[in-house]
Amino acid sequence: MELWVLWLIAGFVLVIAELITGTFYLLVIGLGAFAGGVAAWTGAHVMVQAVASALVALAGAWAVHHWHVRNRPGTSNDNLLDRGQPVVLESWANEAAGIARVRYRGTSWDARVAPAEARPAPGSTLYIMGQQGSELVVVNAPPAK
Repeated sequence: MELWVLWLIAGFVLVIAELITGTFYLLVIGLGAFAGGVAAWTGAHVMVQAVASALVALAGAWAVHHWHVRNRPGTSNDNLLDRGQPVVLESWANEAAGIARVRYRGTSWDARVAPAEARPAPGSTLYIMGQQGSELVVVNAPPAK
């Protein structure tokens, strides 16, 4: 069997495995195998095939990693869809630290009142400014959109 066919089979196996897992890392490794197959088809030496495959796979993995870092959920308040939505202060868990329980979308959430804000009484309406992990950051007035 020709070496380029083996590269091609490896590429397809990796791409199919990526379709099952959905990570994109196997996709770029599969693309690297296709690059090795193209190098083999053109008659390049085995070392050139391996280097071509490795360069494409490494460049793709680097690009996917940096895309994941830039688009990680919860790292930015700018893409918070709930920003500006009203919540109702149910109770204080630790009023001095600004930690409270709020009612939002029919359930209770942990919330942190922004440090510069006054401490409202239970039953007050607050507004979502951001999110830190699973904890909402709330303020007394609706934030600018």
